[in-house]
Amino acid sequence: MQAVWMVAASLFFALMSVCIKYASPYFGPLEIVCYRGAIGIVFMWVVLRSQKVSLRTTVPMMHVWRNVIGVSALVCWFYAIAHLPLATAMTLNYMSGVWVAAFLVGGTLLLGRLSDIRRQGPLVLAVMAGFGGVIMMLRPTLEQNQLFAGLIGLMSGLMSALAYIQVAALGRVGEPEARTVFYFCIGATLAGGIGMQFFDMHPLDTPQALWLLAVGILGALGQLCMTRAYTRGATMVVANLQYTGIIFAALFGILLFGDELPMLGWLGMMTIILSGMSATFLRARALPNPPAESH
Repeated sequence: MQAVWMVAASLFFALMSVCIKYASPYFGPLEIVCYRGAIGIVFMWVVLRSQKVSLRTTVPMMHVWRNVIGVSALVCWFYAIAHLPLATAMTLNYMSGVWVAAFLVGGTLLLGRLSDIRRQGPLVLAVMAGFGGVIMMLRPTLEQNQLFAGLIGLMSGLMSALAYIQVAALGRVGEPEARTVFYFCIGATLAGGIGMQFFDMHPLDTPQALWLLAVGILGALGQLCMTRAYTRGATMVVANLQYTGIIFAALFGILLFGDELPMLGWLGMMTIILSGMSATFLRARALPNPPAESH
């Protein structure tokens, strides 16, 4: 059942990405972030009440930092979805696992533990393979003038990795996942709402606004399924299944948007998936049983 929950979460997040792509011509990234967060607040409040978890936290500044990097990652991801083929945007965001592995290697180097680097040789190779996959995926977009959007998508994966590390730190100090996600939704709503004041705001009394409702509901369902999978299943197995979202995104992109991914792009995607799965396995050895990553 844990595998089913994680595959379902990946499907919900891929469907959410489809809705974001449909909503993007009518709403800006900050608007989508704001409404996604607002709907998430309602959903997570119900979850908190059902679990009888208090909203009071003893580590408010940890939540602030998590919100800053998490919301930034979300905005970058939504921008990438709007301007890149769906599979490409999803893959670059899911490279967060490779980035975490890179941070682990960098931390080991800073501490001067060269013997640990020798033992982490496979992890270093996984990181290098991930960068190679990114190069293979971004090269086709150069011909379509999508380099900037590709770099934004790459930043979404980098900041997602930082957010993941912060979520793990919150878990180590005893913060319930539901509370962490709730405060993240508040941060997304506030950041998106403030940012909307500096850009054109679009009316909600249109049929296209229904895409925003779908984004919020699918995002909340995906978060619920992913949290259930992580809390009830083996972390390494569940984390590996997260990469099925890239496959769903590729299929949706081809079927719904007529995306065409050259053979080099497919090879790059497979390289990132394999390197991410390897990095997840090696990451689990360094950080056992981390909490679920919030999307």
